[in-house]
Amino acid sequence: MIEHMTCDERFIALAKEFDYDIYGENSVGGHYAPLIRHHDELYVSGMVPRVNGKIQFPGRVGLDLDMADAQAAASLCAMRGLALIVDAIGSLDKIKSLIRITVYVKSTADFVDLSDVANGASDVFSHVLGDAGKHTRTTVGVYQLPKNAAVEVDMIVALRPSAL
Repeated sequence: MIEHMTCDERFIALAKEFDYDIYGENSVGGHYAPLIRHHDELYVSGMVPRVNGKIQFPGRVGLDLDMADAQAAASLCAMRGLALIVDAIGSLDKIKSLIRITVYVKSTADFVDLSDVANGASDVFSHVLGDAGKHTRTTVGVYQLPKNAAVEVDMIVALRPSAL
């Protein structure tokens, strides 16, 4: 049944499964744009796992958070990025390809499973966007992220010609 659903339908179903309000705020905390459209591409600023103004999964992976929490944080970041795209262009079905994501993981110095954390985001993109969700990815371990978030995800997306 999933293969017959649109990207938007899969997104809404996953949001319900995660108990995530896709119509929640996607506000910015400074003088920058959360999303910029340039020709047929969208550049999405880093999304942290924030719901109703509160960071979910705060802390450091490998100390305060285990792998399941870190993957859930990455999933929430991905969902927020997709929600921002829906707000901007009206439909995820207008996405031709998710070109690239970068996943930042605030972790302990000895935590080496960064790519496993990033799978939380990649799994969301694959599930929601299908083949259009295949992407290149870089995962980086960092010392600190905004508001004590454990994970942050940014994206570059190409749009279908019909969406231009």
